[in-house]
Amino acid sequence: MNPRPFALAALLGLPLSACGPGDAADAITADPGIPDFMTAEIETGNDGRCYGRDITPAVIETVTAYEVETPAVIGPDGSVLTPASYRTVTRQEITRERGEVTFETLCPPAYTVEFVATLQRALTTRGLFTGPINGLMDTATGRAVQDFQRFDGPDSPLLSIEAARRLGIVELSAEQINNL
Repeated sequence: MNPRPFALAALLGLPLSACGPGDAADAITADPGIPDFMTAEIETGNDGRCYGRDITPAVIETVTAYEVETPAVIGPDGSVLTPASYRTVTRQEITRERGEVTFETLCPPAYTVEFVATLQRALTTRGLFTGPINGLMDTATGRAVQDFQRFDGPDSPLLSIEAARRLGIVELSAEQINNL
């Protein structure tokens, strides 16, 4: 039996039911040759739409601060008898906690060879994809998707519906059409 049913279905455009924990998605997560986007968890909601989940990494910054080591000694007349001494302290601070994000994505059957080739062309036009237009949702395509949506979408190689709309490769929502 082929251990990659989800990957093959996504590449060939075959329909799948919900992919969640314990389903076909779990069968492919152990294969290191599968691109990251394929191992992201995709679930079908009650509304029939597909949702991706991804983990946003914590953001840790190095902070340098000056702390008083010994306070200044002030004389009775208000003059500084001994100035304060300071030490430099460098520490790591978490500026954004690690978290899980959920976003609407395309359902796996939408990733046909034709659709992925269109996605690759759209990313190439924006200077984000330099690989061959082959219709395969490979690691390079996933990285280009992640680069495209990193600043105003999920930091994920899994294509969000909003990013696909911004690329012009899926239809606009009714709300977006009304705002034109």
